Amino acid sequence: MLKTAVGRKPGAPQSVGVFWWFAAPFALLTLVFGVWPIVLAIQTSFTASATALQNQAQWVGWANYLSLQQDPVFLASLLRTLWYTALAVVSTIVLALLYALLLNSNLIGRGKLFFKVAIFLPVVTPDIAGYVVWRWLFDQSFGALNTALSALNLPLFGGIASVDTVLSAVLIAELWHHVGFYVVIFWANLALCDKSQYEAAQIDGANAWQAFWHVVLPQLRPAILVNSVYALIQYLKTFTVVAVMTKGGPNESTNFLSYYAYQLFDQGRYGEATAMATVLFALVLALAWLAMYLQGAQRGKV
Repeated sequence: MLKTAVGRKPGAPQSVGVFWWFAAPFALLTLVFGVWPIVLAIQTSFTASATALQNQAQWVGWANYLSLQQDPVFLASLLRTLWYTALAVVSTIVLALLYALLLNSNLIGRGKLFFKVAIFLPVVTPDIAGYVVWRWLFDQSFGALNTALSALNLPLFGGIASVDTVLSAVLIAELWHHVGFYVVIFWANLALCDKSQYEAAQIDGANAWQAFWHVVLPQLRPAILVNSVYALIQYLKTFTVVAVMTKGGPNESTNFLSYYAYQLFDQGRYGEATAMATVLFALVLALAWLAMYLQGAQRGKV
């Protein structure tokens, strides 16, 4: 009895059991409300829309996917989504990193608390409420932005009413709502950076840019990877801002994949809508994996 007690690691079975007791409810919730709906959506994408929601749905194989290939609106929406995502991810990472560097510096002094609150407050603001305000700001008839520009005798901003400016307007609203989240991640990682390396680089004669590029930035690569992958997933699924501000217009210039799938579902075209959602899901997984693979390959070269 004593030999068994000595040979066994104290508390190991108990700790594993406690872990599963805490993890099991969350794993069950993930399976029921996360994995299972995805499986059902993929299954529905292979059925006829007329019978998709019935107990005995009619299987049509790849017909819904082939229909998407012949749909010019889908192809245009796919390219538009990829272009907007690339622009939004780069803008988010750059702005968040610059703002985090500002918070980490001594340039703002006692006003640092104000800047912290100002950048994170939009993150906890309900997105629908925020986008309604932005829609009002960009309104061409009585919007606050054009009213101010008109008072200053400056050219008016087309906002969400012009094909040329609507993507910029949507992007500004999304950046306002999301950038603060990424700032927090960058700022937390800046606090963990080895300051002795930065000081050593300055002693060796490196200027501020050289010290940042060769000392600080390499230490931020994990944060850049996390933020890039999360932003990639977030902007590929852009929906709420479009539903609130533009409804996919004008002239379908903001009709992204997620919103177009919603339109098809609203029209009762369940098979094609879930096929499009499955394509978007596969696209998110592929691009997220590619981003992590490229980051890992780059890390291996260092």
